[in-house]
Amino acid sequence: MLDVKLFRVEDGGDPDKIRESQRRRFKDVEVVDRVIELDQEWRRLRFEMDGVNRDMNSTSKEIGRKMKAKELDGVDELKRKVTEMKAASAVLQERMTEMERRRDELIRSIGNVVHPSVPVNNDEDKNAVEFSWGEPGSAPGAGRNHVDLLYMIDGVDYDRGTVVAGSRGFFLKGPGALLNMAIIQYGLQFISRKGFTPIQTPYMMNKEAMARCAQLSDFDEQLYKVSGDGDKYLIATSEQPLCGFFTNDWIDPKALPIKYCGYSTCFRKEAGAHGRDTLGIFRVHQFEKLEQFVVTSPEEDASWHMHQDMIENAMEFYRSLKIPYRVVNIVSGALNDAAAKKYDLEGWFPSSQAFRELVSCSNCTDYQARRLETRWGTPKTGEREKKYVHMLNSTLCATTRVICAILENYQTDEGIRVPDVLQSHFGSDFIPFVRPSPVLK
Repeated sequence: MLDVKLFRVEDGGDPDKIRESQRRRFKDVEVVDRVIELDQEWRRLRFEMDGVNRDMNSTSKEIGRKMKAKELDGVDELKRKVTEMKAASAVLQERMTEMERRRDELIRSIGNVVHPSVPVNNDEDKNAVEFSWGEPGSAPGAGRNHVDLLYMIDGVDYDRGTVVAGSRGFFLKGPGALLNMAIIQYGLQFISRKGFTPIQTPYMMNKEAMARCAQLSDFDEQLYKVSGDGDKYLIATSEQPLCGFFTNDWIDPKALPIKYCGYSTCFRKEAGAHGRDTLGIFRVHQFEKLEQFVVTSPEEDASWHMHQDMIENAMEFYRSLKIPYRVVNIVSGALNDAAAKKYDLEGWFPSSQAFRELVSCSNCTDYQARRLETRWGTPKTGEREKKYVHMLNSTLCATTRVICAILENYQTDEGIRVPDVLQSHFGSDFIPFVRPSPVLK
């Protein structure tokens, strides 16, 4: 969430900057004025309550002085006033709490301040291409798509997956399962060489912990709720539990940056993607993913330098797999609330002659850390100035999507060549076709 001080001109804030960011996001601008109104009322109530409390403390001291001096005249009247002031203070506190709740609820609905380098548009077709690598071309071999190719190497069972798990369910088996594991092993080795510590996260989170990390729309469109004791949700990405890992923490500047590679199975309802990519394993409800997650200093543009490093890690990873790609700067209207800027790396899928998302890389600045109360500094230094760390996240690989890209780019008439960097992990350099192309039902 944003710092409430950004809405206060008298505290050095700049409400116009937030209004402009909302315009760039194509979101409600007037919400900024409503936050300011609620904050001003909260501050007025606090000023009034502070005055009542001062008077109450002064009167209590006067009672103590009189009692000590055995001057009992007027003490009962002073005690009556203290009782009245206590009641008035309690009422003001209750009104303040409600005003703060309403104000902060509105602030949480406002997205992070959009970085000036983000292209302003509400159409994702207008994403700006920043980098590209490789030569996108026609599909080799017979030009089949990943759905058919995975079936032909006997790497999947779609039908039984649907019977067992419902829509978009699948069993990876044989070469499909081995390819999945090879990508994970190679990915972990690759990112470890970049100074990242592998970390395997919980697959479930308490509702309170999840609410600090996920935006409201995610609860309806993405997250699966777990029935049973308490409110728990399955994670949609290891970014969520990794955010929670730092809740109410103080991060010593000397320890930064902190670089983790989260490894987890991820679960997504994909309610907002109804009807898209329903065939094969490109967009599914359950998949495995390696996620770069970094905590940096809020100073000297450290997070922006790291943002560039993280997308370059992803680019190097896909170059090593020899999958043609492009990197796009996501338009302002398509940014999620937490991101100040986001890159997507899109791999080339020759059978559909299209680039498709493989990586999302976001700088969330202090937006997540503020909600999590993840401070920069130590408790002693933090008493002087309240600062928050910056948090960034980037996919390294969602394995099912990488499998799809490999199948299409490495197909031949007889089977699938295994990328050089995966061969030692997979155990072979070639996967032959063992079944004919499936017949569409």
